[in-house]
Amino acid sequence: MEIFMLRHGEAGKRLSVPKRDVERSLTVLGRKEVEEIASVLYRRKYKFDLIITSPLKRTHETAMLVSRMMKNVPVEDWDELRPEGSRAEFYARLSKLSHSSRLLIVGHEPYLSSMMSDIIGHAGGCRISLKKAGLAKLSVTSFVPKTEGRLKWLLTPRQIKRMG
Repeated sequence: MEIFMLRHGEAGKRLSVPKRDVERSLTVLGRKEVEEIASVLYRRKYKFDLIITSPLKRTHETAMLVSRMMKNVPVEDWDELRPEGSRAEFYARLSKLSHSSRLLIVGHEPYLSSMMSDIIGHAGGCRISLKKAGLAKLSVTSFVPKTEGRLKWLLTPRQIKRMG
């Protein structure tokens, strides 16, 4: 399975009330940056079977911007991708998808970097940092009995834009 991980774009200052923070939107700059990155992905002919996103507003907006640019790739909100979500439950759900799937996962930090560490087998021993609107590509070979795979690349938004 090929998994691309995209961190949501800039969303402004974190709100102190968790119930309100869920509704925090992308900033104008965040929206523009995600649109630029989605445009590069489209021009470079990246293809996704499905975009899976956290249901929080900023991630859902990020996913929808990419979906539109990529000619309406289906988008699904998965509660397991919430910042407090269970990675084990997320992996169990991913394991039910076709092994040949090409997925774009849109989420939050530190959830995404922890997931990358799980996949490449460095949980606790390696710190990966995914910038806002940063993108990583992983090849996952299994989810059961444990999650395994390889990190193919990790790009900052600036590096992605230079590819365009």
